Amino acid sequence: QVQLVESGGGLVQAGDSLTLSCAASGRTFSIYTMGWFRQAPGSEREFVARITWSDGRTYYADAVKGRFTISRDTAKNTVYLQMNSLKPEDTAVYYCSAMNVATGRYDYWGQGTQVTVSS
Repeated sequence: QVQLVESGGGLVQAGDSLTLSCAASGRTFSIYTMGWFRQAPGSEREFVARITWSDGRTYYADAVKGRFTISRDTAKNTVYLQMNSLKPEDTAVYYCSAMNVATGRYDYWGQGTQVTVSS
């Protein structure tokens, strides 16, 4: 099992920046990719960004490309999401997830952290 704990959410104004962190523990050797997802009220959970644990390759959703940056610190087993130029539509609960190398699925999820962007 892999345990994920997010932190860093909060209330900010449009245009502000915020950095989310996700610390992984447990069977971290089973992680292939880590990703960030978000879910706004009344909406389905959507993909935000992902990073390959071994080589740091990144991929972003079009809605955040150029504004958000995902990174990882393998020594700390931590992944970050730097969010710049935040917009009210970025308001959501943000979830960290880890893809299991054995299944190819995002099997592990954090509890989520709320990000609220006021206009």
